[in-house]
Amino acid sequence: MNPADFPRRILLAVTGLTPQVVTETLYALAVSPTPTFVPTEIHLVTTAEGAERARLALLDPATGQFHALCRDYGLPAIEFTTANIHTIPDAAGNPLADIRTPEDNTRAADCLLGHVRRLCADDECSLHVSIAGGRKTMGFFLGYALSLFGRAQDRLSHVLVSEPFESLTDFYFPPKTPRVLHTRDGRPVHTADARVMLAEIPFVRLRDGLPREALNHAAPFAQLVAAAQAGVAGASLRFDPAAATVHCGNAAVALAPALFAFYWWLAALRRESAGAAGFVRYSDVAPDDYLARYAAVVGRGHPSLAAEQRLLACGFDAPFFQQKRSKINRALHETLSLAAEPFLVRTAGRRPLTRYGLALPLSAIRL
Repeated sequence: MNPADFPRRILLAVTGLTPQVVTETLYALAVSPTPTFVPTEIHLVTTAEGAERARLALLDPATGQFHALCRDYGLPAIEFTTANIHTIPDAAGNPLADIRTPEDNTRAADCLLGHVRRLCADDECSLHVSIAGGRKTMGFFLGYALSLFGRAQDRLSHVLVSEPFESLTDFYFPPKTPRVLHTRDGRPVHTADARVMLAEIPFVRLRDGLPREALNHAAPFAQLVAAAQAGVAGASLRFDPAAATVHCGNAAVALAPALFAFYWWLAALRRESAGAAGFVRYSDVAPDDYLARYAAVVGRGHPSLAAEQRLLACGFDAPFFQQKRSKINRALHETLSLAAEPFLVRTAGRRPLTRYGLALPLSAIRL
């Protein structure tokens, strides 16, 4: 699957105080040594200061280096305007000045994830992500976001520029007509000697291991990472009756005693199914084992146990199962977000023959 064959081809980059990485990356992709990927549009994610520097250095109508590169090498029209320069928002929704606190770090991660998610939702698009600019954390977050959402046609890279051009503030790309520049100590260097190279970075594509709703869910970065980790590590479910807490992987979910007992009971039915589905209909089972597990949680002399025994004197009914499932799944979602997917109480069949159970592998459940 050749990224250059897609009708919409996007270069997405992070920048900070050195907007040169944009033209250097574009040069490496579209000009040197042979064109491999000519984007149809360019998008930047940056801070308030980075946005201003990119606007002035790259997009000024008279001196903008992006326009100079396109003119020098006759590149086709590329959509790159100030509207394509996206700033990371601060707590008030204003452009973030810099990434200085853990909270700023979190906002940067969520912002970058949102842009990658949105662009990867377009099947007619191929995405080339550059992590050469901005703070190191920005590059890491952008690369990780591509790992979460990237498809077969998407690529990740870092641009490399030979010395001393890498540190020259007025070097943006090797101009078609070479010229002399000067280093900080006044030494003259010739742009004909500059080498701009693209280092493509392989990355693990985790997209297929994410819950389906994650592809369109505006979940924070940390929650998506947790969901991906659960998919990689495999789900595991463990019960702590003394604390009425279930451990879903590394996360603990506290449940009300009745909910814990019901969930614990369903898990036991799943384990005892010996390869069968382990799903049950309310009218096909007696409440005895559920009540015994409830007693193990609250104690045999607890008033709520007597009340539950009276409620179920004639057996289970459909609303009992429906309400327990709804409340358990809500608690799992509140704590685990997208990572709740493997642990949810499922249903099978249509009313009035609906059956309830867990879909986890038997080996994942420890009672």
